[in-house]
Amino acid sequence: MKLAILGCSQLVTLAGPERPRTGDEMGELAIIADGAMLVEDDRIARVGARSEIEPLIGGDVKVIDADRRVVMPGFVDAHTHPVFAGNRANEFEQRIAGAGYTEIAAAGGGIRSTVRKTRAASEEDLLAATARYIRWFLESGTTTIEAKSGYGLTLEAESKLLRVIRRIAPLRCVPTFLGAHEIPDEYRGRSRDYVRLVVEEMLPAIAGAKLAEYCDVFCEPGIFSVEDSRRVLTAARSLGLGGRIHADQLSNSGAAALAGELGAATADHLEYTDALGIQALVAGGVQPVLLPGSVYALGSARYPAARAMIDSGLALVLATDFNPGSSPTPSMPMILSLACTQMKMTPAETITAATVNAAYSLGRGREIGSLEPGKFADFVVHDCSDYREIPYFFGVQTARAVYIAGRAAIDRGCDSPLDASTPIPLRS
Repeated sequence: MKLAILGCSQLVTLAGPERPRTGDEMGELAIIADGAMLVEDDRIARVGARSEIEPLIGGDVKVIDADRRVVMPGFVDAHTHPVFAGNRANEFEQRIAGAGYTEIAAAGGGIRSTVRKTRAASEEDLLAATARYIRWFLESGTTTIEAKSGYGLTLEAESKLLRVIRRIAPLRCVPTFLGAHEIPDEYRGRSRDYVRLVVEEMLPAIAGAKLAEYCDVFCEPGIFSVEDSRRVLTAARSLGLGGRIHADQLSNSGAAALAGELGAATADHLEYTDALGIQALVAGGVQPVLLPGSVYALGSARYPAARAMIDSGLALVLATDFNPGSSPTPSMPMILSLACTQMKMTPAETITAATVNAAYSLGRGREIGSLEPGKFADFVVHDCSDYREIPYFFGVQTARAVYIAGRAAIDRGCDSPLDASTPIPLRS
């Protein structure tokens, strides 16, 4: 199948060096005014000005008229928790009444309450529940997500979640094992025993079954200490899994320093990370993944120091942290708006952080995240004429058409959008 996308007010290509972007590069979107793009099968064949592309169109090419709208890469959401049973709307109400995150968790709520519900759900029930959220991601203009387990906390239940993640379509999914998300009820007061279970039984089984590409851990006092987290991530690395870490979300625990020490792929959250932590991330070549949606949803005012991180040369990433407790949003446009207003990132920087930089944080930078020849044709037609309108009109989903590998996942003029039975290639 061949496609030609014409009539773009701005073709936001993000073309550039084959690496994540840092510093001033984060503001360089490589926009082609009145741009156009040719797609052959699942790949981008050519991009350029309309005057260059239009003469190349033959009779076998389907033409998509963007009608003077912005066309850009699909968002790459590099931190999500999409598979769970039930929700925690009751805790949302409790927080409004003044209860804190740690207070709710100590009373048996929080992650452990979702674990209880998720353990009881069948794989098919979880897949059906997840399908609703996948549609939300697509409607927000997202074409790839990193998807974590973490609501099972037994080998059987964690494997169940990762099998569901493997069945998600048409979104591209990068699976992450998060068995070290919380201490389950049956191990309360025996955290060392649970860490031993994760390291000696769960990780080898998950890696052996090739159910995950990464391992994550929630490093926080009272949950998993720096030493516990080091043990989990070191064991994961020995089994061929990349490292990610929930770092310094609720306190400056030293998790960012640990991420730098281990050379983790990402350190996520970082609300309490200080200058020394930022230096450790730079030294370790770690990409920070900032999650302003969770700060907003928890009613906090302590956002990560995004400007200091960009100024230090870190290749910043933005993500939703979609989950049932602390960030129940799949909307990358809303995250971009929060990053602009609360962390003083420019609109261009947020676009870079949510596309090409996010793709590199997942090991996919040469395949997705920008509109360049040879990459998968994952692109979105946004209902605006200027990319800055995406974060400007907050709370609005501007995606009019979403294409994954050159096929329509959402298109108001497409008769046959992709469904959950349509496989999407992750790698060439």
